[in-house]
Amino acid sequence: MYQLYGTQGSGSAIVEIALECCQVPYRILEAAPWEDSPGLAALARINPLKQIPTLQLPDGSILTESAAILIELGLRYPRSALLPANEGARAQAIRGLVFISANCYSAIGVIDYPERWLRDADEALKARVRDAARERLHRNWEVFADQFATQLYASGSPLAALDFQAAVVSRWSGTREHLQRERPEFCALLERIDRHPQVAQVLARHWPG
Repeated sequence: MYQLYGTQGSGSAIVEIALECCQVPYRILEAAPWEDSPGLAALARINPLKQIPTLQLPDGSILTESAAILIELGLRYPRSALLPANEGARAQAIRGLVFISANCYSAIGVIDYPERWLRDADEALKARVRDAARERLHRNWEVFADQFATQLYASGSPLAALDFQAAVVSRWSGTREHLQRERPEFCALLERIDRHPQVAQVLARHWPG
C-alpha cells in the first residue's frame, strides 16, 4: 500500500488525486511540517527537509518532489492517463510538471517563509521579499498559461497529471485572482478542472466550504 505524508490544504492534494486516478490503495499520514503533527517525526526520518507531499511506495522506497511523484505514477500506471501516451505530448507534459514545480511551487516557498532566505530580516524587508516573489510567481503563471493552456483538460479528454497539478498549485498566493484579471480564459479552464469529479472530491476534503 502507498503511504502519503501530507496535510489538509497542502500539495499532498495533488498526489491524492493521482492515486485516485491510478485506483490504487493508499493511506494518508498526517504530517504538517509547520506544526506538531502525528506523522511529523516519521516524515523527518524519511525526508530530512520535511516536505510534503512525500510518498512511500509499496516496496518501502521513498519518493519526494510532486513532479517526480506524478511522473513515476504515470509511468507505473499508464492506463491512468496521468501522462499522455503520445511521446511528444508526454515530453511536453513532463516539461509542464517541472515548470510548475521549479517556477511556481518554489516561489510560494519564498512567499510563505522569507526568513529562510533572509537572516535577521525585519518585517518590512520580509514584506518586500514576499511582494517581489508574488509578482514573479504571477508572471510565471502568465507564461505557463501562454505556453501550456492548449495541453490542459478539455471536455471529454482524460484528466491528466498536469491538469490537477496546475489546478492545485494555482490556488495559492493570489494566483487565481491574478489570472482572472490577466488570463481569464485560462482561469476558466482551471475552474473546469476543479469541477472534474476526481478533482472535486479531493479539493472538498482539503478546502471544505
